[in-house]
Amino acid sequence: MRSMETPDNATEATDGAPSPTGIAAQDWATASADPQYRAAVVDLLGALAYGELAAFERLAEDAKLAPTLGDKAALARMASAEFHHFEQLTDRLTAIDEVPAAAMEPFGKALDEFHRQTAPSDWLEGLVKAYVGDSIASDFYREIAARLDTDTRSLVLAVLDDTGHGNFAVEKVRGAIEAEPRVGGRLALWARRLMGEALSQAQRVVADRDALSTMLVGGVADGFDLAEVGRMFSRITEAHTKRMAALGLAA
Repeated sequence: MRSMETPDNATEATDGAPSPTGIAAQDWATASADPQYRAAVVDLLGALAYGELAAFERLAEDAKLAPTLGDKAALARMASAEFHHFEQLTDRLTAIDEVPAAAMEPFGKALDEFHRQTAPSDWLEGLVKAYVGDSIASDFYREIAARLDTDTRSLVLAVLDDTGHGNFAVEKVRGAIEAEPRVGGRLALWARRLMGEALSQAQRVVADRDALSTMLVGGVADGFDLAEVGRMFSRITEAHTKRMAALGLAA
């Protein structure tokens, strides 16, 4: 699951926040001396890399359903951007002496299952999935990025850059609803299902990886406490509501 930032992304944790402290103020060379923190970062980069690869594959598949040649070309460009993000992540893993395939492997089953359970039935459902589902993951990773060392944080934020899919999806979905209003009800139900599946999948991935869960709830760097975890998911839910409004759908 991943991976695009949308124009209305409202969960960037660094806005108006105090200056970073602890590991969040260190570079990778210093922070990685902590073996648990290093393991958490390898997990994070592995999960992101697999998500980017899956996004590339899915966009390439969605391009086959595109109704026009222009739409097909637009999705192909977005797929290329996702693959570039994948390469950035695997290059970083190699640079820190990790095997990219080994770092990604623990996340393949869960992410593949998420995509299997949320396979779109048509072009519009595919656009909503990319806009809503992938953006939830993007929000989640941005929250974690605020607790990373400066080098890793810069990389993570770079690969969450908007590929253009957000504005593209909004334009196409709103146009379809204007042309046929009854489509909106079906897509709203689909988006709510995606929200539930995406949050459940994110929670499962973190729960299955000790280093990542420790980073999230406390114990590594300036980790979140349990109350902050609740606030984090509230922020993600609020951003989802804004995206639904941008699509012209009820949350």
